[in-house]
Amino acid sequence: MDLQANKEKVFNEVLAASLAAGRSQDTVKIIAVTKYVDSEIAKKLIATGVTHIAENRVDKFLDKYHTLAGQGITWHLIGTLQRRKVKEVINYVDYFHALDSVKLAEEIDKRAEHVVKCFLQVNISGEESKHGFAVEELDEVLKLMKTFKHIRLVGLMTMAPIDATEQELNEIFKQTQELQQTLQKKQIENMPFSELSMGMSRDFAQAIAHGATFVRIGTAFFK
Repeated sequence: MDLQANKEKVFNEVLAASLAAGRSQDTVKIIAVTKYVDSEIAKKLIATGVTHIAENRVDKFLDKYHTLAGQGITWHLIGTLQRRKVKEVINYVDYFHALDSVKLAEEIDKRAEHVVKCFLQVNISGEESKHGFAVEELDEVLKLMKTFKHIRLVGLMTMAPIDATEQELNEIFKQTQELQQTLQKKQIENMPFSELSMGMSRDFAQAIAHGATFVRIGTAFFK
């Protein structure tokens, strides 16, 4: 595994996708998802110049966070978070990508000691197995979240089905971007909705074409 070469390949491909979409390089942040590797390999990846690290499980997040503290990392929690686990992890999180219920938001607001940048997870594809808010419930959800002091809704997160065709990927990402732009125009306090977290190793080019500002890449770093 040549981490330096993999890192350069990923960054160059993201740059190419950004330029192809008529966007500048600095409009897309690359998050390395390190859930399949240990802290030592994650540390070596950080040494190549990666500054955004993500985990999807609380125990793995805490292990990496405490082992790699002090290295200037921006920390992302991207997986489903159970309410009973919030108090263990939330004060180490910079960005939380999977806010999928009002009750979870209440628990984060109660336990957080700093403002946590959160993405509302939306289920654009309508898959029953996917977590996330349905589009039609968002108006009510945002009313309920207006009073929270420790949550800043920076954007939307979505995941496309694993077997989605290119046409389906483009449609899902396009709909998510349109929804993000609609919410951004509302100019709600503490809800800028300026960001889009979507796209993984297999589909980040399509996501970038539809406005992704954070792409979550795992396997491409660790081939």
